[in-house]
Amino acid sequence: MLDKDQKEALQVAKELTTKLIEIRTVSQSNIADVFPTIFNVVYTTILSVSKPDSGSRGQSR
Repeated sequence: MLDKDQKEALQVAKELTTKLIEIRTVSQSNIADVFPTIFNVVYTTILSVSKPDSGSRGQSR
């Protein structure tokens, strides 16, 4: 089962991939390579923002 952050990352990755398909950057032939990368970048970003390093406290977004 997906946790809240994974669900959010999946939704954002789907939306980004859809936009990339619309502008013809991603196609059916390369979606299997591109989607996992997009998901991983989005998920890692969500985790880093929701659980910042101790050195980044007090910084504004």
